[in-house]
Amino acid sequence: MPASQFIQGLGRRKTSIARVRLAPGTGTITVNGRPADQYFPVERLRRDLANPMKLTDTAGRFDVQATIEGGGPASQVGALVLGIARALVQAEPATHPVLRKHGLLTRDDRMVERKKYGLHGARRGCQFSKR
Repeated sequence: MPASQFIQGLGRRKTSIARVRLAPGTGTITVNGRPADQYFPVERLRRDLANPMKLTDTAGRFDVQATIEGGGPASQVGALVLGIARALVQAEPATHPVLRKHGLLTRDDRMVERKKYGLHGARRGCQFSKR
């Protein structure tokens, strides 16, 4: 399939980056060369992953091929959902209002707060000792 038939989307969440490619197909989702069911064994994460396609009624029309790096499973799913939603908007601009309404086009910019000098964590100080 020529590269011009792919629609690309990029999603980020915490330290995860997902590069998504949509192509006309049967609805299979492949993550880092493995089926999404194998890559994400938790049911809740798989349900979140199917959300953009389910909301826009495009579940069986596009194949999703994604490359994800960094972060943990929940962070990776968040990045992948954003990437899929952005690619869907490029493929079909009519899906934009639905995805926007459900908050799938908003990048979650929360990051881990850095550890400060002299503390055990970002805010955790030393344990108080009376004696």
